[in-house]
Amino acid sequence: LMEHLRTVLIGPPGSGKGTQAPRLQRDFCVCHLATGDLLRAAVREGTPLGKEAKAVMDRGELVSDEIVIGIVRDNLDRPDCKNGFILDGFPRTVPQAEKLDSMLAERQQPLDRVIEFNVDDETVVSRISGRMVHPPSGRSYHKLFNPPRVEGKDDVTGEPLIIRDDDKEETARKRLGQYHSQTIPVLDYYKARGVLSRINAK
Repeated sequence: LMEHLRTVLIGPPGSGKGTQAPRLQRDFCVCHLATGDLLRAAVREGTPLGKEAKAVMDRGELVSDEIVIGIVRDNLDRPDCKNGFILDGFPRTVPQAEKLDSMLAERQQPLDRVIEFNVDDETVVSRISGRMVHPPSGRSYHKLFNPPRVEGKDDVTGEPLIIRDDDKEETARKRLGQYHSQTIPVLDYYKARGVLSRINAK
């Protein structure tokens, strides 16, 4: 068994990254760094980088790569990251991948592998666009995989279920388009470095 695991998970929304990450985290005793969550935590805790990020977000701008890399770096010092880490949701662009590599090289913690969750667009669209939620309780259903007993109604309360904007088919297709145009170059970058593995996430 490997002594450590330093990996990046890359895959479209609905590819199952979120399901696999906790399993890997448990099996390898490593930390799971989902950059969106880290950013929100840094803002909430008012860390120096969190304050910087909040100022940028309050102006309605995108947080810079440097801030995100800094927040990842801060988190790598956590005790639960000593055996390694699973990075999720970052890097999304080649410049981010390059900056991440140089930060990890400085720490002498280079990536072991990058795992691509390979799944075709139609599967992703049917997974995403079938989701329905009961907002008061947070219970979620899926038209195909986990349908409610009565169509459009919560099993427990009988109240109506909603489809979030994020889960509508046209939104799903738009997000997939963005994912492909941004991420294909990142996959090529890691392939050239010899650390890319693909798994069939269908």
